[in-house]
Amino acid sequence: MRFGDYDLFFRDGGVFIARDGHVLYKNETPLTVWIKAADCAAISFRGGYSAADQKEDAVIASGGVTTAAGSAFSFRDEYRLCDAGIAVRRTVTVDAAGDDAGFASCYSLELTECSDPAGYRCFAPGFWYDRNQFARETAMGRDMSSQYYWFHETHLGLPLFAMFREETGEAVCFSRLAADVTPRSTGVMFSENSVDEKMTVAALGMHKCRNESVNYTYYGYGVRAPWDQGGGRLMIDYLYPASEGETPKPFHYGGLDFKDKAMDIRRTYHPVRPGFTHSCGLVIGLFRADDLRAVMRRAWRDAYERLRDGLFDVDNAAFFQDSMAILDRFTRRYPDGSWGLPFAAQLPAMDVNSVAFQFGFVGQQPGIGYQLLREGTLSGNARMAEKGMNVLDFWVRAADTDTVLPPSCYNPVLKGFEPYPYYLRMAADGLEAIQNAYLFLIKQGREGERPAWLAFLNKYAGSLCRIQSGDGSFNRAYTAEGAVRMDSKSNTPSVIRFLIEMYRLTGSEEYRTAAVRAGEWSYDNAYLRLEYRGGTCDNLDIQDKEAGIYALWGFIVLYELTGEKKWLEAAKGAADYTETWTYAWSFPVHVPFPDHVFNRYSISGQSVITVQGGADVYMAVCPHTYLKMYFLTGDAHYLDFARFLNRNTRQATDVDGSAYGMRALGHESGGFHEQTFRSNYHWLPWCTFVAVDSLSRMKDEYGSFEVEDIVPQPGR
Repeated sequence: MRFGDYDLFFRDGGVFIARDGHVLYKNETPLTVWIKAADCAAISFRGGYSAADQKEDAVIASGGVTTAAGSAFSFRDEYRLCDAGIAVRRTVTVDAAGDDAGFASCYSLELTECSDPAGYRCFAPGFWYDRNQFARETAMGRDMSSQYYWFHETHLGLPLFAMFREETGEAVCFSRLAADVTPRSTGVMFSENSVDEKMTVAALGMHKCRNESVNYTYYGYGVRAPWDQGGGRLMIDYLYPASEGETPKPFHYGGLDFKDKAMDIRRTYHPVRPGFTHSCGLVIGLFRADDLRAVMRRAWRDAYERLRDGLFDVDNAAFFQDSMAILDRFTRRYPDGSWGLPFAAQLPAMDVNSVAFQFGFVGQQPGIGYQLLREGTLSGNARMAEKGMNVLDFWVRAADTDTVLPPSCYNPVLKGFEPYPYYLRMAADGLEAIQNAYLFLIKQGREGERPAWLAFLNKYAGSLCRIQSGDGSFNRAYTAEGAVRMDSKSNTPSVIRFLIEMYRLTGSEEYRTAAVRAGEWSYDNAYLRLEYRGGTCDNLDIQDKEAGIYALWGFIVLYELTGEKKWLEAAKGAADYTETWTYAWSFPVHVPFPDHVFNRYSISGQSVITVQGGADVYMAVCPHTYLKMYFLTGDAHYLDFARFLNRNTRQATDVDGSAYGMRALGHESGGFHEQTFRSNYHWLPWCTFVAVDSLSRMKDEYGSFEVEDIVPQPGR
């Protein structure tokens, strides 16, 4: 069977993949069954194909495996060519049940070029980037001394895992064949060794073969025993049903005497019951690439074409108006004279449970002020426009301080600001919003109406120029006086768009120079090194999507300013990276909240927040951005992704008002990779703002809230 330059063939019971006669990937015993033994040891048994028959456009390979306890399994693997590579549909049947408690099957290929896990650069969307050097210290992928690196595919924006050997340019990618996950048993928890016959999620990853079995106790102690694993081989895996690990336990039981780090593997099995059958499918992607960015782009797009969820049906013009009604209703004057929206309200009843105003990030108070001013003015709603002006005036007055950046978290009970680091990203959000409001007044012929706004912007733009480092970077956060509070520089791209617009507004070359210098640092680090991290102010300085979004915005405006192709290439790199955090596929999720919209809608459109973390709807800020990328590049994929975001991010919101009392309300974030939704179940102002921000930009720049009206498209 030939795919491009690659040949797949069968010999002596094994399967082999070669390029130019050189075997790159192989498995001489491709039939692997993992067993939950009677003593709960996890052990595997292997066998080779006994037959491989050509049937029209497929090869059917079959064989059997028998365990030491007498359980017998028959395998049927169907191989077919597909657009992305070689599709494998595996069916395993329990022919006889011995003294085994559960089983899982594993499709694996040995990587022959290098048997060291650290010799590969890896990619799993939202979970694993390169060697996860910018993930938290306990994240899978940081420590390459483990034996197993398995993770549920439901962690991922698309269910795929790619391994890239930079020295030879060879890449191999395992991805799920179809988005056909079904509900799992809600009464079965993931634990050390669970049997769940309804589990249809697989694990992706790799393992390093050692001649021992390993199982971890409840306390995290590694129980190891001699077991022939063909030691030394490195395998890329698709394990069905899913197991997860090895990972450090989040805690260590006190008083225990073992000296090793407490670790965990949580395994899931199907029952060893005569006649029980399970079936799974994967695609083996095979290609060459120049760098990891190209691997990510190819692997993601191949899976996207096959697995992207259908488009959600929503009227975005109505959604925009409903969202503005939320912002209008909850913006008010507080007893101390401040103006703003609550920090958080509990759903479904919008029970306000915290009041504080953030300059940007999750509060987005000046941004909401601008949106109220804009929509109130354009629609003739003077009361709404006045609310917006009041919010903006409040911030220009209250945040005009002697600090290096605007103070960011005002509390009306304190009648002042909470202690909070002076985050660069937080400052960028609020400053851009006041800038947008000032530019809007100019467009409305009201130039000179708010000179204090321009003075405020110039003050802090000048401060940014003074604190910029010699290499063009900025620090993640500062003290009030301007000392370094957090020395990471990865948030540098967040102020580029603001500084360039200040240059256009004032003509000051100082602002232009600072923006370009920040862009040069961002090109060398964010783009070339994939150092997109620290974008969320309430998380560790680890890899995330929001850092990618801000880099994308910065590279776009640098390209528009200079016309230099390097900035467009960097924008494409940031766009390709950022979209991989989005759940472009879907799977069923059990929701414990009766009124939650996920009981009716799918989770597609949500996006992973930080590497190996939960998910939110922040990608709702990006439809306009990806539409712009389409116009800049002519790449139809960006157009489709803009359309997907502009529709499917709405699934986290109550589009018809039947759940939460106001149409367009939505939750902040949650986790659902275990197919059970866990969340604080509350609304924060940003949840509404991000959608409104993108929609208003689309309307102003392209004349419509719908991507399809701007660029008519056929298809799903």
